[in-house]
Amino acid sequence: MNISLSSYIKSNFYWSSTFVLQVHSDVLLIVQAAPPAGVWSYRHHLPRKRLIATLAVSRRTENMTWVLEGAAMPASLLWAVDVYGRIYSLSTSGQQWEQCHDAQLEFKRVAATQQCCWAIACDNTIYLNLYPSDLPVRCKEETYENQRWNPVDGFSERLLPSDRWQWSDVTGLQHQPLDSFRLPSNSWEWEGDWYIDENFEGEPTEKSGWTYAIDFPAYYTKDKKWNSCVRRRRWLRYRRYRAMDTWVKIPSQQTTLPDPFSDISCGAWEISEESMGHLSLWAVSLQGKVWFREGIYYQNPEGSSWEEIPPPGEVVQISCGPGDLVWAVMWEGQLIVREGISRVCPRGTPSHLLRSLVFGRDCVCVCICFSILFFNLGTSWTVVESPSPDVGAIHVAVGTSVVWVVTKDNKVWFRRGVNSYNPCGSGWMNMVGEMIMINVGLNDQVWGISCDDRAVYFRQGVTSSELSGKTWKLISVPRDQDRAHSSASTNSTQSAGCFFSGEVRAQSAVSDVESDTQNVSIDEAICLVTSASPESIVDASLDQSTDTPKPCIPKVTSDSFISELVSDREPLKSTETDVGSAALAVLVDEIKSPSVGVSPDPQWSNVELEEARAQQVQAGAMQDSADTCSLSSVATYTLAMEDLYGADEHPLWAWVSGGGCSVDSHSQLNWFNCSVNTSLVLPVQSMSLSVTSAQMSSWRRQIFEQLSERTKREMDNFKHYEQAIEQAVWVKKGSMQWWRDWKPYRWIDVNFALEQFSGPEGTKDGILFIYYNFYEEKKYIHAFINEVTILVPVLNDSKHTFAIYTPERTKQRWPIRLAAATEQEMHDWLALLSLSCCHSRGIHGPPSKQAIWSITCKGDVFVSEPSSSLEAMPYPTPCDQMFWRQIGGHLRVVECNSAGIVWGIGYDHTAWVYTGGYGGSFLQGLASSTDNICMQTDIKSVYIYENQRWNPVTGYTSRGLPTDRYMWSDASGLHECTKTNTKAPSPQWTWVSDWAIDYSVSGGTDREGWQYATDFPALYSGHKTMKDFVRRRRWARKCKLTTTGPWQEVPPILLSDVTILPCPAQSSVDVVPLWAISNKGDVLCRLEVTTLTPAGSSWLHVGTDQPFKSISIGAASQVWAIAKDGSAFYRGSVTPQSPAGDCWYHIPSPAKQKLKQVSVGRTSVYTVDENGNLWFRVGVTPTYPQGSFWEHISNNVRKVSVGPLDQVWIIADKVQGSRSLSCGTVCHRLGVQPMAPKGQSWDYGIGGGWDHITVRGNSIEPPRICLASCTESSASVPNSHLPV
Repeated sequence: MNISLSSYIKSNFYWSSTFVLQVHSDVLLIVQAAPPAGVWSYRHHLPRKRLIATLAVSRRTENMTWVLEGAAMPASLLWAVDVYGRIYSLSTSGQQWEQCHDAQLEFKRVAATQQCCWAIACDNTIYLNLYPSDLPVRCKEETYENQRWNPVDGFSERLLPSDRWQWSDVTGLQHQPLDSFRLPSNSWEWEGDWYIDENFEGEPTEKSGWTYAIDFPAYYTKDKKWNSCVRRRRWLRYRRYRAMDTWVKIPSQQTTLPDPFSDISCGAWEISEESMGHLSLWAVSLQGKVWFREGIYYQNPEGSSWEEIPPPGEVVQISCGPGDLVWAVMWEGQLIVREGISRVCPRGTPSHLLRSLVFGRDCVCVCICFSILFFNLGTSWTVVESPSPDVGAIHVAVGTSVVWVVTKDNKVWFRRGVNSYNPCGSGWMNMVGEMIMINVGLNDQVWGISCDDRAVYFRQGVTSSELSGKTWKLISVPRDQDRAHSSASTNSTQSAGCFFSGEVRAQSAVSDVESDTQNVSIDEAICLVTSASPESIVDASLDQSTDTPKPCIPKVTSDSFISELVSDREPLKSTETDVGSAALAVLVDEIKSPSVGVSPDPQWSNVELEEARAQQVQAGAMQDSADTCSLSSVATYTLAMEDLYGADEHPLWAWVSGGGCSVDSHSQLNWFNCSVNTSLVLPVQSMSLSVTSAQMSSWRRQIFEQLSERTKREMDNFKHYEQAIEQAVWVKKGSMQWWRDWKPYRWIDVNFALEQFSGPEGTKDGILFIYYNFYEEKKYIHAFINEVTILVPVLNDSKHTFAIYTPERTKQRWPIRLAAATEQEMHDWLALLSLSCCHSRGIHGPPSKQAIWSITCKGDVFVSEPSSSLEAMPYPTPCDQMFWRQIGGHLRVVECNSAGIVWGIGYDHTAWVYTGGYGGSFLQGLASSTDNICMQTDIKSVYIYENQRWNPVTGYTSRGLPTDRYMWSDASGLHECTKTNTKAPSPQWTWVSDWAIDYSVSGGTDREGWQYATDFPALYSGHKTMKDFVRRRRWARKCKLTTTGPWQEVPPILLSDVTILPCPAQSSVDVVPLWAISNKGDVLCRLEVTTLTPAGSSWLHVGTDQPFKSISIGAASQVWAIAKDGSAFYRGSVTPQSPAGDCWYHIPSPAKQKLKQVSVGRTSVYTVDENGNLWFRVGVTPTYPQGSFWEHISNNVRKVSVGPLDQVWIIADKVQGSRSLSCGTVCHRLGVQPMAPKGQSWDYGIGGGWDHITVRGNSIEPPRICLASCTESSASVPNSHLPV
C-alpha cells in the first residue's frame, strides 16, 4: 500500500499504530507498509528542501529504514535574518530563500559553518542547529573496573589504600562509577546499556573482558600469568545526538551564568594545527564582555562551558574567521585583535598590556578612539593608521586573509595585506557602497546588507589574487512565501479563463541583450502598475501618446522553432481580439478582486524580462498584445497578504552569514537572474511550453533523417566504382627527449614519429619510431602500436614525461620514457597515441561492465578489458599482455562490480560515482565522450620531516652527526626536502596552503608536534624518555588538482574505503549492496544503489564499538571489515531484507599481526597486514562464514582484490626487474580453482608505480581445457614467487 502526500504544509509529526512519520514543507513522501528488515539505529532528519523520499516502515516492534532520493543536504548554505527575526537559508544551487520553520522563535544574529549554525534569539540566548546527516553524532563513554588479587578472595573489589579507584578512568586518577555518567543535555540519548569491551589491541579477550598486569599502572595483557596481581576491564556505552535539524537552546553551565548575549561569531575550523571538527565560538554579552565556548568538536557539538576573556573595554561586536584571525569592535569604535591563537590555546594568549578579545597568530592590534592602531610583534607595538580618523568602526568581518570594516557613516573599508603572519595588514582601502554589516565566508567571499534598501549583496570577483573583489551584486531571489503567493495568482488566471494561445509569435523589435540600465525589474513594474487605478491601466495600454513611463512587462522569449513546436497544440476557439479583450477583462477584474489561494510550487524556467517601449504599444491593437504573449494580466495581480511584507516589497534583512557557504570564482550561482516576484511570471510560460519537451527534439530528428537519406542517396550512386586508395598512411613527427636505456643513463634529444596506416577493411595500425644519434651514427628504435600495452604519465616535478610499455618491456620493468617540451605537447601526444592504440585493438566507447580498474600512485585511472582466457586453466593469458587505457579523473581508490556500478574515492576522501562516459582531462575529441564528463577536484598533502639530534650543550638542535639523515628530509631520510625546495607533485598541482605542523602522525606527538626515538631510524613515540636522543616532526602542505572525467561527486560524507557486491554474470540483483567507511571510521551502508541510480539515495549508519579502516562484501552478502587496531570483524545476518545485518563477530587476527585491508570474493577471504603479508582465511563455508584460521600465502603485498570468481590480484610492493626493483606492480594469482582457492604462483603484470587494483567486475567464466595428464597441467604453470 502506497500513500502519497504532496502539499504546502509546515513541519508536523503524524503517529499511527503502525508507523511514525515526520513531514516537512514541500515534501512528497511515499510510505511503504511492507519494509525490509533494517536496523532501528536512528532516524533521518529531512532537510527543508524539495525532495522525494521513500520511507519503509513497519510496526513499532519491528525495524524501520529510511530511504531518501536526492535528500542530501545542500553542499553549502547562505543564512540570513530579516528584521522580523525569521531565519532564511539560500542554497548555492537554489533560487529562493527557504524559511527555517521552527518553533515560535525569533532571532537577531546567526553564525554559520559547514556543519552547523549558531544563532542568538531575541531573548539573548544562544541556539544551535546541527545540519542533518546520514552519519550520526555518537560519543563513546568509557570507564574501567579495577580489581586486585588476595590469597583469601582471589580477585576482588578490595583494593589497597594506595591503589586507584575501583571504577576509574584509564589513568586511575578520576573516580568514574557507572551511575556517575549523565547526558550533557536533553539533545542526547543513550543508545543502549553499559557493556564490557572484549577486544584488546585487536585480539579478543576472555568472555569477561579482563586484562592482567603485575600492578597499577603497568603493561596489561589478555592472558593471566602467575604474577598477575591486578586486573581491569573496560565498560563502554554510547550516546547519540538526536536534535538534528532543529534549533536547540545551549544549556547554561551550573556555575555563574554569563550575561545575556548580543553578538556571536563562529570559526577557526581551518586553523592548520587544529584537527577536523573543532570550532571556536566567541560571544559578546550585553555588558560588553567577551565569552569563549569551550570544547566544541565533532562529538560534542554543543560545547562544554563558557569562559570569560576579559577585554580592555566594552565590546559591541566580534568576528572570528575560518583561520586564526579574530577581530572585534569596542563601544568607542576601537578595533582590537586577539594574539596567540594556536591548536593548544584556541582562546589566544593574554597580554599584560592588552587582554584582547580578537586574535592573530603572533600579534595584538588595537585601534583606539583617536583612530590609531597599535601592532605588537612579540614585545613591541607598531602604529597603523585607521580607516577613518574621525569616524569609529561599528562592524568588522574577517576571513582567512581579509578584514572588512564598516564605519559609523556606513562606509566600507578593506584591509590590505592581511594574513596569519601579519593579521593587521598594511593599509586601508575605501570600497564603493554603503552597508550596515559585512560578513566574510569560505574562500574569503563577502556578503553585505545595504543601508539603503536592506537587501543582501554579494561581492563578485573575489579571488586569491584579488581579495577585494570587483563589484557588489544584488541577490535577487524570492522567498518561499513569494512562491506560494505566485501560485495563488496562477489559480486566479486559470479560473478566469485567461491563458495563452497555441503559439508563440515572433520576437519583439527590441534586442534581447540590453544593458543593466535599460532593464527594469518586475518589482518596479508591479509598483508602477499597481499604483494606478484599473481605469488608468486600461487607458495607458490603449493610449500611445502618453508621456508617462510605461511599466515593464515580462515576456516569454521564443525562437522560430519553438513557435513551430507549439503550433500543433489545440488552440483556444476564439479570435485574437477575443483573447486580448479577455486578458484585459481579467486584468481589471483581478485588480478589483484579487484571488487568494495556495497551490504547489511548479518549476518554471526560461523567462526573460524586457522593458516595454512606447513605440511597441500601438493604439487599439490589443491583438498584438495577445500575439506577443504579454504578461501584464499576470504581473499586476495582488499578492495574498499572509506575509509581513507587501506584494511589491522585498524582504528587509538584518543579518547575513556566509561562514558555511562554499563559493569561489568558478561557482555558477542562480542568485542574480530573477527578482523577488519573478515567480509571478513563471506559471504563464508553463501554460504554453509545459508539454513541448518531447517535441523540442523532433526538428533535430527530422534534420538528421533528411541528412541520412541524402548521404545514402549520394553514396549509392558510387558503389560500383573501385576504391581509388586501398591504404591510407599518415605520419606525425615531433621532437622530444628520450631516457637512454644504457649507461650513462641520461636524457638525450630525439626525433619522434608516429606512422599510422589503415587497410581496405578499415583496420588501423601504426608504428612508433624514435630516431637518435649514437657516436654520430643515426639509429632508431621502434614499437608497433598493436603491441603497446599502456601509456603512463610519469610523476616528475621538472619534466613532462610519459612511459610506453610493451609486453617485453613490462617483463623487464623498463619502459620507453619520453619527455615533451611542454605539458600541452605531452597531452597531445598521449591523446593521439591512446586513440591509435584503441583503434588498432578495436576498442571504442566506455569501459565494459567486466573491466578491470586500476590506479597509479599518481592518481591516474586505467581500465583493461579482460579476455575470457585471462583466468583460463592451465594456459591463462599472461597479464603483461593486457592493454590498459586511461580514463579521465583523479582518484586514490576505485571499486566496481559486474553490474557496471563504479565508485571512487579521492585523496581528499571525496566520494565519486562513475557516470558511464570515457575520456576527460587531456583526452578530448574522439578519445572522449561528449557527455557525462564533469569537473573534478582533488586535494592531497605533501609531507616533509624536520629532524633534530640532542647534545649536552644546546639540547635538541638541527646539527646532526655526519652519518645522520638530512635535517629536512622525506620520510626515508635519504632525500633532502626543505620548505623552499619542495615542489608540488607535478605542474598540474597548485599549492593551496602554507606549511604547517601535522599532529596526526602514527604514534602520536607532543604539544609541539615532535616524535622521539633513540636513533634514526627507529620506532617513534610522542613521549620523551631519557634514552631518546633524536626527534622529528612532520610538516604538511596541501595542493590542489583540477581536472575533468566521467565522475560525479557523491556528497556530503567523506569516505576512506568503499566496497560493492560482486554480482555474477547472469545475476539479476535489483538493489546492489554497497558498504563504505567514512574518514572518521564509521561504517555505512548505501541504500537504493541500482544500475539506473548508481549513486544511491542515502547512507544507513551501522553501529560499531571502534573506528574501522577497511571493508569488503562478497557473495551471499558476506561483509568483512578491519578495525583501526588491526582486528577483523564479520557482519552477521546481512540479507537483502536486512541490508545492515544485526551484529559484528570478532575474528582473531594472525598471531602478532595487525591487519590493514580485506577483500572477499565468492568463497575466499584474503587480508593484508601492516607488514605486507597476504593471508587466506581457511574454512569459510556458507554454514560457517567466519572460517577457522588464517594461512599465510605470500609477503611483499600492498593491496589485494578478490573477484566474483575468487580471482586474486594484488599490488606487489617490490618486484625485481632487469635493472632495479619495481615498486607497485600488478600481479595475478595463477592456479586458483574451486578445489584450490589459494592458487599456486604469481604472474607479473604492469608496474611499477601502481597503487590500487580491483577485479570485482570481471565475472567472465573462463573456458575449461581438459588435459590427459594432470601432471602436465601443473607443470605448465609458471612459478614466479614474490621476493621476500
